[in-house]
Amino acid sequence: MRMSIPLNSDPLSGARLQSDTSPSLAVRLRVMLRNPLLRPLAALALLLLIDFFMIPGFFRLEWKDGHLYGSLIDIVNRAAPLILTALGMTLVIATRGIDISVGAVVAISGTVAAMLIGGTMEMHNGIPEYASRIPMVWAIAAAMGAALLCGVWNGFLVATLGLQPIIATLILMVGGRGLAQLLTDGQIVTVYYKPFFYIGSGYLFGLPFSLFIAIGVFVIVALMMRKTALGLFIQAVGINPVAARLAGIRTAALIFFVYMFCSACAGVAGLMISSNIKSADANNAGLLLELDAILAVTLGGTSLAGGKFSLVGSVIGALIIQALTYTIYSMGVPPEVNMVVKSIVVFAVCLSQSPEFRGLGSGWVGLSSGAARSRSVNGKKP
Repeated sequence: MRMSIPLNSDPLSGARLQSDTSPSLAVRLRVMLRNPLLRPLAALALLLLIDFFMIPGFFRLEWKDGHLYGSLIDIVNRAAPLILTALGMTLVIATRGIDISVGAVVAISGTVAAMLIGGTMEMHNGIPEYASRIPMVWAIAAAMGAALLCGVWNGFLVATLGLQPIIATLILMVGGRGLAQLLTDGQIVTVYYKPFFYIGSGYLFGLPFSLFIAIGVFVIVALMMRKTALGLFIQAVGINPVAARLAGIRTAALIFFVYMFCSACAGVAGLMISSNIKSADANNAGLLLELDAILAVTLGGTSLAGGKFSLVGSVIGALIIQALTYTIYSMGVPPEVNMVVKSIVVFAVCLSQSPEFRGLGSGWVGLSSGAARSRSVNGKKP
């Protein structure tokens, strides 16, 4: 007589098992704790909590002159250029590269736009108004063209000539800012054309217009990474570029593209910054922005060794840096402390991504657990 064990039953005891296959609370909690975005989100929440207690009215929002005012709005508005730069830097770091020239690209883009727009006094219906020297659309296109040329230069040196990314982008980091200073003779170029101000300091639906630009770029990049094979190709190149090339991926073209995209993001950031301050300062615009971008990317969980990257994490990292900067300035701490804090954070992030450091931590844990087991075996209470 044939016996059949019913489904969802124990083959040894024959007892029927529970058919509920939904994960338990402990499993869901374990998965949540392993989420790479948990740490940056926790850091941002902790920083905002400190601001809540240390800065009076930090979360207060006011509606005035058709848009929102408040500390949170200021942080988001100031963080928009960094978010854009971090998005471009994320793809570069994911391919085992680095781009330390984004600050110079910001200076070049803002300088070109400010010089072409300027502002000349003209009469309109008997009222004196400032007008752009050339149509603003053409000025913005020229500024973005200059930024893309910077990306072409970096991509050519890295992807075609095979230079080390940090050396290739160091050339533009020094030469690009020098070029921007030559264009302006080391002077600050002031812009008087009001429509240009809308890019960096305008508002749409009560929120900063720069925020919508950053969100738009993020959505486009996220769709490209998820809906096309581009994200998989970038991961493959970052993990093993030789194997990716042997698998048929055009690694040189891909690396060329990510450097162009990074420079394009920096170009838009340069337009935001020059629009916000209503001028182009080739000496200080985008200065040390590359440090903030790299820090934002690593804080968001992107591996400096390439392959693993997170766009959402980079956005969170940019918000952390801007919130930290706002906190330091609002509490009256000298600005020099901001650089010290950032350097400490960079050191901690790099240390946490070091395999030797993680192995050392695992070794200590294993050693302590082994000692506890040995004491238990010998009859001693651990």
